Amino acid sequence: METGGGAGLEEATKREREWQDAAEAVAYDSCTWPPPVVAVCGPGNSGKSAFSRLMLNTLIARYKKVGYLDIDVGQPEFTPPGFVSLHVFEENAKDLKIVYLRNPKRCFFFGDVCAKRNPKLLLTYIFCLYDYFLKELYCFGEVDNPSNSAIPLVINTSGWVKGTGLHVLTEMLKYVSPTHVIRVSTTVECKNVPGGIFWINENEGDSSVNLVEIRAAQNPPPSIKVKKEARIIRDLRLIAYFRQCLPSDFPVSCFDDLVQGFVSIRPFKLPLSKIHVIDLHCQVSLSNVDVQCFSNGTIVGMATSASPPLLTECSTPCCIGLGFIKAINVSEDHIHFITPVSQKLMEKVDTLFLSSIALPSCLLQVCDTLTEITDMLREL
Repeated sequence: METGGGAGLEEATKREREWQDAAEAVAYDSCTWPPPVVAVCGPGNSGKSAFSRLMLNTLIARYKKVGYLDIDVGQPEFTPPGFVSLHVFEENAKDLKIVYLRNPKRCFFFGDVCAKRNPKLLLTYIFCLYDYFLKELYCFGEVDNPSNSAIPLVINTSGWVKGTGLHVLTEMLKYVSPTHVIRVSTTVECKNVPGGIFWINENEGDSSVNLVEIRAAQNPPPSIKVKKEARIIRDLRLIAYFRQCLPSDFPVSCFDDLVQGFVSIRPFKLPLSKIHVIDLHCQVSLSNVDVQCFSNGTIVGMATSASPPLLTECSTPCCIGLGFIKAINVSEDHIHFITPVSQKLMEKVDTLFLSSIALPSCLLQVCDTLTEITDMLREL
């Protein structure tokens, strides 16, 4: 038993060293200019996100500022699920064991945790954010001015590497043409990303990309366990996001405390007549709001049509945050939201994005509790 444990520790140490060597090779063995654009690819639960953070922190040590493009709508690193986001870091990303949410530089709300229903829209968002990065953050006109010079980019991709997932990954790599692609592979070869420069056709010529192969942190467990863990992580991220609605010193020792805290929150009221609704999945824009689109507990993305589109290639406005519907009052022409978005920004909101993202059960209890209270008051 001791021998096996020692062998396991030794193997883990070797892989940790292998990862560190790979990250440092990208950051330090490459030329300073231009900074690297690194795409990290691999199947789910292979340690892809962990390596992306290591790569991010290693690049920060050299470049002081690093971009991070997260295209994994199911398991994003720094936002709630359903987002494609671009971040700029000037400090190390926190430990993976911590749910670390941060405001992105720019983001789009996809409204689902899987690309399958609308891969074309997802790719539009990815391309738009990357083009914005090139225009605003990958500039080469001020080489002598570190504060305004080009910065490196890390791209965290989805762990879905088959079927539609592979199609999205392939199209992204073709469009971005990264300087480095990290292939995180497990011992189960059929689950891995294809080998070689699979996104480049033979007739398209050679690519100057550096392909780096590293071993996965661990072999993936059975798919049912992976899916269950993914749902739990998504719920935790949503809870952490909406937890921002409560005071930072609000005591939460159990889910009941959380529910009571949310019940006590005074919701933001948005006029129904003011709202423009976009169904991202069906690519339908609803000019007249049908309250049947909504129900208590529905998660929606929020935006303002007054803000100009990020680029002319994408007319969808950037998302400013999420809210979930606490109640609908048709007679008073209001939808009541719980959201951590500031009141100043909420006063400008006139666009809602429908989503298929499920609200965690503990937050859904908030709406059920309020319904019970409302019914009791009516009977008095």
